[in-house]
Amino acid sequence: MVADSFQFVFDKRLGISVPHFDKDWEDYTFEEQHKIIDLWEKERAKIPDRVKEIEQEILDKQEMMFKMSFEDYVELHKEIVDMSSAINDLNIWFRTHGEISNE
Repeated sequence: MVADSFQFVFDKRLGISVPHFDKDWEDYTFEEQHKIIDLWEKERAKIPDRVKEIEQEILDKQEMMFKMSFEDYVELHKEIVDMSSAINDLNIWFRTHGEISNE
């Protein structure tokens, strides 16, 4: 998704598109801010489902851990830690609300 001087870029780790700005928020016009917020709300709405997907992947990996060698266990544990970190980042993004500052 691309618009004027901002874009939403897909983050493979998070599984959603996140905003990238070319200038400070206050430097966007009212219309641009409104457009960005609309796009963000659509993307933000995907976060709860994405968190559930990752949580299920973690549960599946935890099940596998009991049937592995120690070396494989350690590798899988690293993957689970990264997935947990992604959930944390998604929760931070979910709490990010846009507010229009220009009227």
